[in-house]
Amino acid sequence: MVVVLGIAAALALAVGFVLQQHEAAQSPGRLLSPRLLLDLVHRPIWVAGIAAMVTGQVLGAVALGHGSLVVVEPLLATNVLFALPLGAWWSRRRPGAAEFGGALVLVAGIGLFLVGGSPSEAIPHLQVSPPNWIFSLCCVLAVVLLLLAAARQRSPRGEATLLATAAGLCFGVQDVLTQRSLLLLDTGLPTLLGSWQPYLLVVTAITGLTLSQSAFELAPLSASLPALTVTEPICGMGLGVALLGEHLRSGGPQLLTEAAGLALMLAGILWVSSRDLVLNPHGRRRPHAGIIP
Repeated sequence: MVVVLGIAAALALAVGFVLQQHEAAQSPGRLLSPRLLLDLVHRPIWVAGIAAMVTGQVLGAVALGHGSLVVVEPLLATNVLFALPLGAWWSRRRPGAAEFGGALVLVAGIGLFLVGGSPSEAIPHLQVSPPNWIFSLCCVLAVVLLLLAAARQRSPRGEATLLATAAGLCFGVQDVLTQRSLLLLDTGLPTLLGSWQPYLLVVTAITGLTLSQSAFELAPLSASLPALTVTEPICGMGLGVALLGEHLRSGGPQLLTEAAGLALMLAGILWVSSRDLVLNPHGRRRPHAGIIP
């Protein structure tokens, strides 16, 4: 059930990313500003993309409620596998053998990682101490701020990659907070509303959305999709292991299998995302939009 939910979530996320990038690429250039979201919300196609993305996040949340982060996160990374044919259909172009080859490498990597790692589930009632939460979240925040600072000195494509990486970190934190909020909800709505996790979840989701739309606006999808797709599961799995008691097999052969699976996942994502259908889905290159303060 978890696998089916994870793949369905990845499909919905892929639809959302394709529609959002199509509209963000035509936005007036309000980078890193909530005004960008206010501009985009008037575009029906972008709103449809957000609806698809929310659907994917809900399905992912249900999957997280039944499985572990180290299982669900790699499944969510398959959204790039669906984005390829969707982008081709949208632009009335046909993917070739190279695109499908990269997709097969991605699927093989996920299977190898799950088989080799045999991931455990989170410990449902594990109490994470406030210092551990603060330290972990501050580490992620520091990396996000460093990425934003570095992005200012890059080309549009490089800036898009760094912003997407920061967005992926936010989405990884969002996944962890979603799982913890669901566990709190199991103990009752008053417990959930009296906790800080759901409120930080909202802030993190809005921040990640703003960063991702800014990345989509700056450059073609190939500049942002690989970074976003890779960073989210790495961040989510890392926090799951560090905070929530999840673990992978640690024997020598298992570690080699896990590493090989992750390497294939990364290679497959980069392979698919570097193809022309993703790099230039509409058959043209879009000039860099100026930044409006």
